[in-house]
This record gives sequence, structure tokens and C-alpha cells, in this order.
Amino acid sequence: MVASSPASTPPSTDDTFAARLATIRARMAAAARAAGRDPAAITLTAVSKTQPDEAIKAALASGLRVFGENRVQEAQGRWTDRRTALPDLELRLIGPLQSNKAEDAVALFDVIETLDRPKLIGALASASQKIGRSPRLLVQINTGEEDQKTGVAPRDADALIAAARAQGLIVEGLMAIPPADEEPILHFALLARIAGRNGLGVLSMGMSADYEAAIRLGATHVRVGSALFGERNPAFAPSGC
Repeated sequence: MVASSPASTPPSTDDTFAARLATIRARMAAAARAAGRDPAAITLTAVSKTQPDEAIKAALASGLRVFGENRVQEAQGRWTDRRTALPDLELRLIGPLQSNKAEDAVALFDVIETLDRPKLIGALASASQKIGRSPRLLVQINTGEEDQKTGVAPRDADALIAAARAQGLIVEGLMAIPPADEEPILHFALLARIAGRNGLGVLSMGMSADYEAAIRLGATHVRVGSALFGERNPAFAPSGC
């Protein structure tokens, strides 16, 4: 009787994650070089919202230190203790922020990417003064002017940026999520134009399906979730990563 061969060992979570990360980094670098840009000038934000702890551990083991979260409370539970052990960790809030959560967000996040209305300017300014900490901010632009999405309309962006600066807030760039059924390049180009006329150097644009196009249009940060961590349960995974 022929002896059966031992079953192959399935790849570990760390190995699978590392393979996905290597593919994404290679594609990011190729897109940057094609646009005449330095790949090192583009930051990969790992969209860790809703991910299980083992996935976060794999991401950290791979050396990733920039993470995007959608909800303040979820991020507090995941990252508060880890911050002490990881001084180079950068947390970015990429989901809508309620004004009554501004103080918690200012205390936890290094960057808040979703400043989108005058009321939130006041809440963030007050929280920053109270806590003595000022996260960097991106203004979220609703480039498609979609009713179901947050973000300031493009025509109102300049005024909101000026109002935030007048309150002493640190506005360093813009963020957008293009409509799912439209060509994203047009929206990336619009975001770059708004940033240029306001002297802003940071563009957070591009997700799992379109980060290469975003890099070609000047993205400095791309937000990648499903391409990095794998598909999540659609019942718990908001779109946009």
C-alpha cells in the first residue's frame, strides 16, 4: 500500500497578509514610477475598521504603522493600550465624526480626515484647546455631491478650509471617496485642484479598487482595506476601503 503524503500546511495569517502587502506595495511603487513620483512619498493607510484582532496582529508584524478607523469607540478598544507599546503608530479617523465625539477623537487620533462642516470646526477647536492636543486635519470633499455621503460640496470647500484655519486648526490636506459608479480619475483631479489652490499638500484618495489611479493623480495617502485584509462580511463592512 502506498503511504499517503502528509497534508500541506495552510499558510498562516501572517504569511497571507505579507503576500497581499507585498503585492500592494509593488503596485503602488509601479504606479508612482509611471507618474514620475517617488514611491516613498506615498503612505499606505491600512483600513483596520471591523477587522479581528489576529488581522491587526498580522498587520503590525508586517511593519505597518498607519491605520484608518471608522468609529471612535471601536478604535478606542483596539488601539488605546497598543499606543503605549507602539510610539510610531499613526491613527487616522476616516469615518464620519459626530460633534459630541470630538473630544474622544482629538485624544486618540493623530489625523482626522473627515472635517466636513462648520459645527465640527468649533467642536474640534474646543476639544483641542481643552486637551492640549491638536491632530492634523483633512477636509472631506463630497466630490460627487451625493446625498448619502458626508463631506463638504466642492463649491464650499475653500470657505470651510479658511474657517478651520481661522480657528487655529491644522488643516494639511483633503480626502474624498468618489461615487462608486463613476470614473474616479475625474474626482481625484478635482480634489487635487482644490488642494492646489488652497496650498494643501496632502491628498488622501484611492482605495482598494482604484489606488493606482489615485497615485497617478497625486495621492499622498491611499486607504486600502479589502485588498490588504481580504473581503469582510458585507453585513459588517461599510464600503469605501
